[in-house]
Amino acid sequence: MKKRKVANILLIFIPAIWACVVDLLLTTFNQPVEYWQGNLQMVREGNPLIEYLMKNSVSGIFIFVSAWIPTIVIIGYFLPYKLLRALALFVLIAHTYGASSWFAGCCGFWTAINYILLNSIIFIVFEDIYSFKTSNV
Repeated sequence: MKKRKVANILLIFIPAIWACVVDLLLTTFNQPVEYWQGNLQMVREGNPLIEYLMKNSVSGIFIFVSAWIPTIVIIGYFLPYKLLRALALFVLIAHTYGASSWFAGCCGFWTAINYILLNSIIFIVFEDIYSFKTSNV
C-alpha cells in the first residue's frame, strides 16, 4: 500500500517536476558567458533565493533543485488530498511563471502563453490519472 501511495504522489507531481526542470534549464542556458567564466555577480535570475545561491556558486541552483524536488514530494506524502493538489498546483504555477518569463524574453509572448497552456493541460491529465488510480485503490 505504501509503495502504491508513493507512486501516486509522484504521479501528481510530474507536471510540477516537469515545469521545475524546464525552469532550471532555461535559467541555466540564459546565463551570460561571464557567469560561467566565474563572474557570479552577472547572474540573471528573478527569484531572490535562487539568485543568492547562484551568486555564491555555479552549483547553487542545481543543489537547490536536487533538494527541492524530493522535499515537495515528501511534504506531499503527508498531506491530505486537497492540500496535496494545492501544493502540486502551486509548484507547477511558480515554475511555469519562472519559465514563461524566460520564454517571453527570448521567444515572445505567444510562446510563453502556449507554454502556460501546455502545463495547464498536463496538470489536468495527470490529476485525472491520479484521481482515477486513487479512487480504485
